[in-house]
Amino acid sequence: MEENDGQLSLELKMIGLEDLSEGDTLIEVVYSSVNYKDMLAVQKKGGVIRSYPMIPGIDLAGRVVSSSDSTLSPGQEVLVTGYGMGMSHTGGFAQYARVPHEWVVPLPDDLTLKDAMVLGTAGLTAGLSIAALEEVGLKPEQSPRILVTGASGGVGSIALAILAASGYERVTALIRKDYQKELVTGLGAQKMIRPEDVFLKENPLLLKPQYDFVLDTVGGDVVAHLILQIAYNGAISLCGNAAGLALSTNVLPFILRGVKALGVDSVQISHEKRCAIWKRFATEWQIVDRLHVQEISLAELPTTLQSIKEGCHLGRTIVKIG
Repeated sequence: MEENDGQLSLELKMIGLEDLSEGDTLIEVVYSSVNYKDMLAVQKKGGVIRSYPMIPGIDLAGRVVSSSDSTLSPGQEVLVTGYGMGMSHTGGFAQYARVPHEWVVPLPDDLTLKDAMVLGTAGLTAGLSIAALEEVGLKPEQSPRILVTGASGGVGSIALAILAASGYERVTALIRKDYQKELVTGLGAQKMIRPEDVFLKENPLLLKPQYDFVLDTVGGDVVAHLILQIAYNGAISLCGNAAGLALSTNVLPFILRGVKALGVDSVQISHEKRCAIWKRFATEWQIVDRLHVQEISLAELPTTLQSIKEGCHLGRTIVKIG
């Protein structure tokens, strides 16, 4: 990504290792993945990249070339997500990346480099969202009513697959288009609703409880109305803002029903939390084969980023680099 006279351009070009951001670990990238934030990164005033030139890509999986950290060996398979990568630090849409060793997660056994990017930041975020809900009472044996918003997108689709693999049977998917139905039902959603089903009453204070737990990926007015429909002692996790940044609601759901709102961050979380979620994907959450995945080259990135911008992207797209 470059900026010239106020205009942004996204181009595929050859640069040198000296053009990469500083770090003590050099990685040969084999796969990256495409996320909503990557789409924002290539938009003017997208709020992601603040200085140019910059290599986008908030995810990568590859092999260590060299590192000053003795625990990372040449040839070792690793992954990196979050921090400032693809934002203030050159990212994963390149053949090589250089990062601080503290950012690097050794690839768990039973996951391949491709698996890691099929999941990527979207998978990490979905896993963190479910873990946050588990901490406040989400359990399959209680047969809770669960709603996943943005269910055909990266985070939402992976969340559906995790919930199905974990034994949850009362899962509703919030979708916007008919062509999204097959995807979400294939991932385990038993019911589907549309945005108009959420907005049941204009400016309500409370609505009839419909869900015990909500995993939200979109934000905005959808969240404001869903909070009013969460049952006593329920919770909503929040990780996205595609539908808007503002949240206009009232305190009654929180003080009359004990509803909990849980913020989910996948950028600056601790190394220990990252490793714990990746371990679950390698063991109890073995869902990669169930996901809708498209594989592209670096040259095809602009088309995929545009489809995300237009809201017609399904599931996960990974970028084959190495």
